[in-house]
Amino acid sequence: MPLHYRLLARGFQLASRRITRPPAAYDAFAAHVAAPTPVVVATEAGPVTVHIYRPPVAAPDTGGLPPVYVNVHGGGFVARNPEFDAHLCRVIAAETGSVVVNVDYDVAPQRPFPVAAQQVYAVACWAATTGAGVHGWDGDRLVIGGQSAGGNLAASACLRTRNEGGFRAALQVLVYPPLDLAQDPGDKHARTAKPLISPGLARIFNFSYVPDPARRTDPLASPLHADDLTGLPPALVVTTEYDLLRDEGDLYAQRLAHAGVPVRHYVAPEVDHAFTHVEPTKPTRDFLDVVVAEVLAAWAGSPG
Repeated sequence: MPLHYRLLARGFQLASRRITRPPAAYDAFAAHVAAPTPVVVATEAGPVTVHIYRPPVAAPDTGGLPPVYVNVHGGGFVARNPEFDAHLCRVIAAETGSVVVNVDYDVAPQRPFPVAAQQVYAVACWAATTGAGVHGWDGDRLVIGGQSAGGNLAASACLRTRNEGGFRAALQVLVYPPLDLAQDPGDKHARTAKPLISPGLARIFNFSYVPDPARRTDPLASPLHADDLTGLPPALVVTTEYDLLRDEGDLYAQRLAHAGVPVRHYVAPEVDHAFTHVEPTKPTRDFLDVVVAEVLAAWAGSPG
């Protein structure tokens, strides 16, 4: 990877650490959910800390042990900020009755592809098996989802488990995901003059995560490059009206549907990438209503 991309990625990491959380307006989102418990999971790519949110007493009763939702945060594969998703994790726990496992995976450029993909897959396998037995949730009822880079990693994990086994997902939730790291970001189309993810910023992320251009067509790095999408879990694909990454998310939803995978595609109107972490909060609440409805439907249709 060119040195200037590594330096820019490190600068982005340092800048992101100064932002400790989304706006205070999100503190009210399911504020009654208890703080998460950290647990360290051993994986082939090194130990991974996960933060476990438990559903409150008033959460929906899904029958038997609570199901589990594996959440994968965003940050361009570079920023390590699982706490940014705290408000999302709290709402999912409170309104779907799920235990939420928030994954603190290793980031680039220090640990490039395939490390994060391996770790997220391994955590999902753990959540379905060992973690379920030790921590008291139903590993046979599992959803995996993520925002931005986390959506890429969730899609990658679903491709891998389809091919190799390891866990079974009732639903994959892919929120404004980058799914084609091989296409030059300058050739992508945003429906606004100044998208949050600019082509230059996208190049920093892509070069940091997958330094070797030849590897960017690997479906575990770029799920849109998978030849066959049959047999994947049902999907909720969320794209946003103005996002530079919208077209690849839209196309992935179309390809999933053409492959016979049940898909709901929600295009968040009049917002850009990462709208779920900025004000105003109403678009985020509308988005979460969609997520909660799809997750509850997944629990209703999954064997428990």
